[in-house]
Amino acid sequence: MKKIDTIVFDLGGVLIDWNPDYVYKKIFADEKEMKWFYENICTPDWNEEQDAGRSLHDATEYLVKKYPEHETNIRIYYDRWEEMLGGPIHETVDVLKHLKHCTDYKLFALTNWSSETFPVAFDRYEFLHWFHGRLVSGEEKTRKPFKEIYELLMKKFSIAPERSIYIDDNFRNLVPAKELGFHIIHFKSPQQFKKELSGLLEEELV
Repeated sequence: MKKIDTIVFDLGGVLIDWNPDYVYKKIFADEKEMKWFYENICTPDWNEEQDAGRSLHDATEYLVKKYPEHETNIRIYYDRWEEMLGGPIHETVDVLKHLKHCTDYKLFALTNWSSETFPVAFDRYEFLHWFHGRLVSGEEKTRKPFKEIYELLMKKFSIAPERSIYIDDNFRNLVPAKELGFHIIHFKSPQQFKKELSGLLEEELV
Protein backbone atom coordinates (compact mmCIF):
# COMPACT_ATOMS: atom_id res chain seq x y z
CA MET A 1 0.00 0.00 0.00
CA LYS A 2 1.31 3.45 -0.90
CA LYS A 3 1.87 5.74 2.04
CA ILE A 4 -1.23 7.66 3.09
CA ASP A 5 -0.90 11.43 2.88
CA THR A 6 -4.55 12.60 2.85
CA ILE A 7 -7.59 12.00 5.06
CA VAL A 8 -11.09 13.06 3.98
CA PHE A 9 -13.90 13.35 6.53
CA ASP A 10 -17.64 13.34 6.15
CA LEU A 11 -19.13 15.74 8.72
CA GLY A 12 -22.67 14.85 9.83
CA GLY A 13 -22.65 11.67 11.89
CA VAL A 14 -18.85 11.62 12.02
CA LEU A 15 -17.80 14.96 13.53
CA ILE A 16 -21.18 16.61 14.13
CA ASP A 17 -24.24 15.11 15.77
CA TRP A 18 -27.21 16.20 13.65
CA ASN A 19 -30.64 14.70 14.14
CA PRO A 20 -34.15 16.07 13.39
CA ASP A 21 -35.38 14.06 16.38
CA TYR A 22 -34.04 16.83 18.61
CA VAL A 23 -36.86 19.01 17.29
CA TYR A 24 -39.62 16.60 16.34
CA LYS A 25 -39.57 14.65 19.60
CA LYS A 26 -40.86 17.90 21.09
CA ILE A 27 -43.60 18.03 18.44
CA PHE A 28 -44.83 14.45 18.29
CA ALA A 29 -45.98 12.69 21.45
CA ASP A 30 -46.00 9.38 19.59
CA GLU A 31 -42.71 8.14 18.09
CA LYS A 32 -44.63 6.16 15.45
CA GLU A 33 -46.22 9.39 14.21
CA MET A 34 -42.81 11.03 14.04
CA LYS A 35 -41.41 8.10 12.06
CA TRP A 36 -44.39 8.26 9.69
CA PHE A 37 -43.73 11.99 9.15
CA TYR A 38 -40.10 11.27 8.20
CA GLU A 39 -41.08 8.43 5.89
CA ASN A 40 -43.91 10.24 4.13
CA ILE A 41 -43.55 14.03 4.44
CA CYS A 42 -40.08 15.39 5.29
CA THR A 43 -38.32 12.37 3.83
CA PRO A 44 -34.58 11.73 3.43
CA ASP A 45 -35.01 12.01 -0.35
CA TRP A 46 -36.62 15.43 0.05
CA ASN A 47 -33.82 16.58 2.35
CA GLU A 48 -31.16 15.40 -0.09
CA GLU A 49 -32.50 17.73 -2.75
CA GLN A 50 -31.48 20.64 -0.50
CA ASP A 51 -28.06 18.99 -0.10
CA ALA A 52 -27.84 19.06 -3.89
CA GLY A 53 -28.64 22.77 -4.14
CA ARG A 54 -32.41 23.25 -3.97
CA SER A 55 -33.30 26.30 -1.88
CA LEU A 56 -34.88 25.85 1.54
CA HIS A 57 -37.72 28.12 0.47
CA ASP A 58 -38.53 26.11 -2.64
CA ALA A 59 -38.27 22.83 -0.73
CA THR A 60 -40.61 24.03 1.99
CA GLU A 61 -43.19 25.51 -0.36
CA TYR A 62 -43.17 22.35 -2.47
CA LEU A 63 -44.14 20.23 0.52
CA VAL A 64 -46.64 22.73 1.89
CA LYS A 65 -48.44 22.77 -1.46
CA LYS A 66 -48.40 18.98 -1.63
CA TYR A 67 -49.37 18.36 2.01
CA PRO A 68 -51.16 21.50 3.26
CA GLU A 69 -52.56 19.66 6.25
CA HIS A 70 -48.97 19.25 7.52
CA GLU A 71 -47.89 22.83 6.89
CA THR A 72 -47.01 23.69 10.48
CA ASN A 73 -44.73 20.70 10.95
CA ILE A 74 -43.16 21.11 7.52
CA ARG A 75 -42.21 24.73 8.20
CA ILE A 76 -40.71 23.73 11.54
CA TYR A 77 -38.04 21.71 9.72
CA TYR A 78 -36.04 24.74 8.62
CA ASP A 79 -37.47 27.31 11.01
CA ARG A 80 -35.92 25.28 13.85
CA TRP A 81 -33.10 23.59 11.95
CA GLU A 82 -30.40 24.91 14.30
CA GLU A 83 -31.98 22.92 17.12
CA MET A 84 -31.20 19.75 15.16
CA LEU A 85 -27.48 20.35 15.71
CA GLY A 86 -26.64 18.25 18.75
CA GLY A 87 -23.04 19.43 18.94
CA PRO A 88 -19.61 17.96 18.17
CA ILE A 89 -18.85 14.25 18.41
CA HIS A 90 -15.98 15.02 20.77
CA GLU A 91 -13.98 11.80 20.49
CA THR A 92 -13.79 12.16 16.71
CA VAL A 93 -12.96 15.85 16.97
CA ASP A 94 -10.08 14.90 19.30
CA VAL A 95 -8.69 12.62 16.57
CA LEU A 96 -9.03 15.43 14.01
CA LYS A 97 -7.26 17.79 16.42
CA HIS A 98 -4.37 15.36 16.78
CA LEU A 99 -4.12 14.93 13.00
CA LYS A 100 -4.19 18.71 12.50
CA HIS A 101 -1.65 19.71 15.11
CA CYS A 102 0.61 16.68 15.47
CA THR A 103 0.91 15.21 11.97
CA ASP A 104 1.53 16.28 8.38
CA TYR A 105 -1.54 14.66 6.81
CA LYS A 106 -3.61 16.82 4.49
CA LEU A 107 -7.16 17.04 5.84
CA PHE A 108 -10.31 17.67 3.82
CA ALA A 109 -14.07 17.56 4.36
CA LEU A 110 -16.63 16.24 1.88
CA THR A 111 -20.16 16.79 3.08
CA ASN A 112 -23.76 16.56 1.90
CA TRP A 113 -25.06 19.83 3.31
CA SER A 114 -27.29 22.67 2.17
CA SER A 115 -25.33 25.77 1.21
CA GLU A 116 -27.82 27.82 3.24
CA THR A 117 -27.42 25.94 6.52
CA PHE A 118 -23.72 25.05 6.35
CA PRO A 119 -22.59 28.58 7.33
CA VAL A 120 -24.42 28.14 10.65
CA ALA A 121 -22.30 25.12 11.50
CA PHE A 122 -19.16 26.74 10.09
CA ASP A 123 -19.59 29.70 12.43
CA ARG A 124 -20.47 27.50 15.40
CA TYR A 125 -17.73 24.85 15.28
CA GLU A 126 -14.10 25.94 15.28
CA PHE A 127 -12.87 22.53 14.10
CA LEU A 128 -14.54 23.04 10.71
CA HIS A 129 -11.81 25.63 10.09
CA TRP A 130 -9.02 23.07 10.61
CA PHE A 131 -9.32 21.46 7.18
CA HIS A 132 -7.05 22.32 4.28
CA GLY A 133 -10.20 22.44 2.16
CA ARG A 134 -13.91 21.64 2.18
CA LEU A 135 -16.38 20.59 -0.49
CA VAL A 136 -20.02 21.30 0.40
CA SER A 137 -22.56 19.55 -1.83
CA GLY A 138 -25.09 22.38 -1.80
CA GLU A 139 -22.47 24.79 -3.13
CA GLU A 140 -21.51 22.40 -5.94
CA LYS A 141 -25.13 21.52 -6.91
CA THR A 142 -24.43 17.81 -6.64
CA ARG A 143 -24.06 15.36 -3.78
CA LYS A 144 -22.83 12.02 -2.59
CA PRO A 145 -23.05 9.27 -3.72
CA PHE A 146 -22.79 10.70 -7.27
CA LYS A 147 -19.26 10.08 -8.51
CA GLU A 148 -18.85 13.58 -9.88
CA ILE A 149 -18.54 15.12 -6.40
CA TYR A 150 -15.67 12.78 -5.49
CA GLU A 151 -13.98 13.52 -8.79
CA LEU A 152 -14.44 17.24 -8.17
CA LEU A 153 -12.86 16.84 -4.72
CA MET A 154 -9.88 15.02 -6.23
CA LYS A 155 -9.41 17.62 -8.97
CA LYS A 156 -9.90 20.70 -6.81
CA PHE A 157 -7.46 19.63 -4.11
CA SER A 158 -5.07 17.44 -6.15
CA ILE A 159 -5.95 14.34 -4.14
CA ALA A 160 -4.51 10.96 -5.13
CA PRO A 161 -7.14 8.46 -3.95
CA GLU A 162 -4.66 5.58 -3.60
CA ARG A 163 -2.87 7.66 -0.93
CA SER A 164 -6.08 8.84 0.73
CA ILE A 165 -8.61 7.64 3.30
CA TYR A 166 -12.28 8.56 3.12
CA ILE A 167 -14.49 8.30 6.24
CA ASP A 168 -18.30 8.29 6.17
CA ASP A 169 -21.07 6.96 8.42
CA ASN A 170 -23.27 6.16 5.39
CA PHE A 171 -21.94 3.07 3.60
CA ARG A 172 -23.71 4.11 0.40
CA ASN A 173 -21.38 7.08 0.19
CA LEU A 174 -18.29 4.90 0.60
CA VAL A 175 -18.98 2.75 -2.47
CA PRO A 176 -18.00 5.31 -5.17
CA ALA A 177 -15.00 6.41 -3.10
CA LYS A 178 -13.73 2.85 -3.01
CA GLU A 179 -14.38 2.44 -6.75
CA LEU A 180 -12.24 5.52 -7.36
CA GLY A 181 -9.39 4.05 -5.34
CA PHE A 182 -9.80 5.58 -1.86
CA HIS A 183 -9.14 3.52 1.24
CA ILE A 184 -12.40 3.69 3.19
CA ILE A 185 -13.58 3.58 6.79
CA HIS A 186 -17.25 3.01 7.56
CA PHE A 187 -17.74 5.13 10.68
CA LYS A 188 -19.82 3.35 13.33
CA SER A 189 -18.37 4.76 16.54
CA PRO A 190 -15.41 6.97 17.49
CA GLN A 191 -13.63 4.01 19.06
CA GLN A 192 -14.03 1.76 16.01
CA PHE A 193 -13.04 4.64 13.70
CA LYS A 194 -9.90 5.42 15.69
CA LYS A 195 -8.84 1.75 15.68
CA GLU A 196 -9.34 1.37 11.92
CA LEU A 197 -7.62 4.68 11.17
CA SER A 198 -4.62 3.70 13.31
CA GLY A 199 -4.39 0.44 11.39
CA LEU A 200 -4.43 2.14 7.98
CA LEU A 201 -1.92 4.78 9.07
CA GLU A 202 0.20 2.18 10.86
CA GLU A 203 0.58 4.46 13.86
CA GLU A 204 -1.06 4.99 17.22
CA LEU A 205 -3.43 7.94 17.60
CA VAL A 206 -3.53 9.54 21.02
